[in-house]
Amino acid sequence: MTTSSLATRESRGVSRDAFIATGLLALTLIPSAAGAFRVGEIAAGAPITAANTRFMEMPLPVVLHIIGALVYSGIGAFQFLPRLRSRHIGWHRFAGRYLLVPAGVAVALSGLWMTAFYDVPPIDGLGLQVSRYLVGTLMLAFLVLGVCAVLRHDIGAHRGWMIRAYALAMGAGTQVLTTAPFVALFGPPDEFWRLVQMDAGWLINIVVAEVIIRRGRARQAVA
Repeated sequence: MTTSSLATRESRGVSRDAFIATGLLALTLIPSAAGAFRVGEIAAGAPITAANTRFMEMPLPVVLHIIGALVYSGIGAFQFLPRLRSRHIGWHRFAGRYLLVPAGVAVALSGLWMTAFYDVPPIDGLGLQVSRYLVGTLMLAFLVLGVCAVLRHDIGAHRGWMIRAYALAMGAGTQVLTTAPFVALFGPPDEFWRLVQMDAGWLINIVVAEVIIRRGRARQAVA
């Protein structure tokens, strides 16, 4: 392979990594800003309102959820970069073992706890509660399966399970895209449309994750 070909491949690799990282970080921007605001509100002892009563009275679960999500989404955006992962495998392993997995478990468990014990707004009906239980349980299961896969040195399976777990966690970002246009055009949704919009965010991410996983397997088969 010529020097120019190597340089072209290197440039494409850098561009691909930059595109992936930028897209994932952009998807987390609004949920991260909202989470940071909520933590600041709790830390400052803001006045209790109907919208924040459950968070102000029991702040620990939501604080763990938000901080875990910030760590998980931020680090995860770089864990899936092919060039960075291949060149810095030590960092990839360290971040996954000591940062990403613990943060992901915190997100899933705190999300399940809040679903079970927080008083939710009337618009978040039984259907959405069931969806949250399902998403939290699946995310936790995917993380466990991902860890088990890497312990038996099955890197392909490890990658797939971790992508699925991350996709579910990133549902909050996609849900901004599935809810904001509807609210802008038609106003606040009722219980049914709230469920549709929230589930759409998770389903879109699941489909995208499966496409990415299948393409990765196809490339490995060709190689």
